Amino acid sequence: MGCDRCEKCCKKNGRSTHRTVEEKNELTKRLNIIEGQIRGINQMIADDRYCDDVLVQIAAVSKAVKSLGNNILESHLKNCVAYDIQMGNLDILEDVMQLLKKLQ
Repeated sequence: MGCDRCEKCCKKNGRSTHRTVEEKNELTKRLNIIEGQIRGINQMIADDRYCDDVLVQIAAVSKAVKSLGNNILESHLKNCVAYDIQMGNLDILEDVMQLLKKLQ
């Protein structure tokens, strides 16, 4: 982030997060890897691969998605939430609590 709430981040029609090109590239790279893993699992099913082989790949995908989510959550807390608190918007803490409940 690091944009100090540019116009992209303060859209009138809702909330938005402006990410740098580097951040977008890294997130896209990770998503592409996860997408490839999912395609691989699909192929394993089509090829009648043994169940535990498929389950190991599913566990790997689950871990990759969780890691990606944790990365985005960390960025959200360090940037978006910290900014709102600095601006005096303590209501963001309730939003964070609700978000954490959804992520469980």
